[in-house]
Amino acid sequence: MQHDKVLIVDFGSQYTQLIARRVRELNIYSEIHPFNKIPTNVDDYKAVILSGSPMSVRSDEAFHPDLKGIRGEKPMLAVCYGAQYLAHFSGGEVAESNTREYGRANLSFVQENEPFLTGISVGSQVWMSHSDTIKKLPTNGKLLASTHDVENAAYKIEGETTYAIQFHPEVYHSTDGKQLLENFLVQISNVTPDWTPNAFVEETVDALKAQLGNDKVVLGLSGGVDSSVAAMLLHKAIGKNLYCIFVNNGLLRKNEFTSVLEQYEGMGLNVKGVDASARFLDALAGLSDPEKKRKAIGRVFIEVFDDEAHQIQDVTWLAQGTIYPDVIESVSATGGPSATIKSHHNVGGLPDFMKLKIVEPLKALFKDEVRRVGASMGMDKNLLGRHPFPGPGLAIRILGDITAEKVRILQEVDAVFIDGLRSWDLYDKVWQAGAILLPVNSVGVMGDERTYEKVVALRAVESTDGMTADWVDLPYKFLQKVSNDIINKVKGVNRVVYDISSKPPATIEWE
Repeated sequence: MQHDKVLIVDFGSQYTQLIARRVRELNIYSEIHPFNKIPTNVDDYKAVILSGSPMSVRSDEAFHPDLKGIRGEKPMLAVCYGAQYLAHFSGGEVAESNTREYGRANLSFVQENEPFLTGISVGSQVWMSHSDTIKKLPTNGKLLASTHDVENAAYKIEGETTYAIQFHPEVYHSTDGKQLLENFLVQISNVTPDWTPNAFVEETVDALKAQLGNDKVVLGLSGGVDSSVAAMLLHKAIGKNLYCIFVNNGLLRKNEFTSVLEQYEGMGLNVKGVDASARFLDALAGLSDPEKKRKAIGRVFIEVFDDEAHQIQDVTWLAQGTIYPDVIESVSATGGPSATIKSHHNVGGLPDFMKLKIVEPLKALFKDEVRRVGASMGMDKNLLGRHPFPGPGLAIRILGDITAEKVRILQEVDAVFIDGLRSWDLYDKVWQAGAILLPVNSVGVMGDERTYEKVVALRAVESTDGMTADWVDLPYKFLQKVSNDIINKVKGVNRVVYDISSKPPATIEWE
């Protein structure tokens, strides 16, 4: 089945992936492509959205997209930088704003009887994030909306199906952002919203059958949502030709190696457990730099798989549970100008010595989409509701070098924290939680003795897709109980702190 597609042109905004996410919420498939690598055949797309950017259109280095075949021929929505670009290079004027316009604002004027603004009224909250402002609309521009500080907050170009907004509809703080995107895509662009989880499963399984044929596939199973859903999709496609391997890298949660293997009993998957913890810890010995730790884990992860794959006759594919945020954060929005944040151990090419091809059934999905796909296949709710856990495991939650003793301490702390969230009925109210072992010792008193032991930080965030996140306001009574339990039960820890940073500017993990 062919689905209508939306092209998102990336100018390097950290919000670009959120545009894609909001479009997906409308059951519309969207793709991100960098401004300098726009697909040559734009006929495949029903509508186009231009993203924001950290760049100024007034700069000599301003990004210039080739909009041939798009502008005036395809419905187009220009967001922030896109809106300024259309104004600056089409007869309008963009100037530096007197003050940086960042944060919440409210519409003070909304053009009546405008289909683009159906359901949006004066007072609607929007999110601004720019340092330039549009002083004069482009040729044939018509004002559609204003805020108190931004006169040209939204406009359209008459004679074209082209709309532009200075604010960000993709950010949750724009309370009617989803409505505006629906107005543009469904009502104006006539995009059919039929890209659903069930459709994804059916089409992905068919595509995997065609791609893999009778080939054998080895999959790195982590026990998490992503690899589990990937496994079920592959199992539906190739059945017994899927070989799942769960590697104990020595950096898992307490007792996780055993519990994860038990978790897959009855699911019909062919799973082998491999305890390579000593191999990973040896590779990490003496490493403190976060990127070096990630790369060491990635290298050993691949080496272990290479060893195991050689024990399976005629295996030709390595499957991975890579999802869209992994790709975005590792390769800058599919090669665009977005800033790279960190590398992920399961993204990118394989070394020459490993003669396996990669298959990634989930690489186009966000985390919540993965969960919905899993639910559509009837997978267990507890498995699908499990918090995300980083591929490098506790290695990136231990700041500094890794030792077996530090791993033991953090496993114990993490177990107390996660068990506490479950017992207080808070686990499902949190998107991701974990503990971080800091390279800091602090003075404490236990009984009549002075102690000089480790400090741990607890982290709990709420999010939809991991691209943005807010810290969770956990009850003080809970934090008091968990802190007390950790200090009393975990030898080597005498101080507990709680991380109240949001993403951005912080990331969810500390490394």
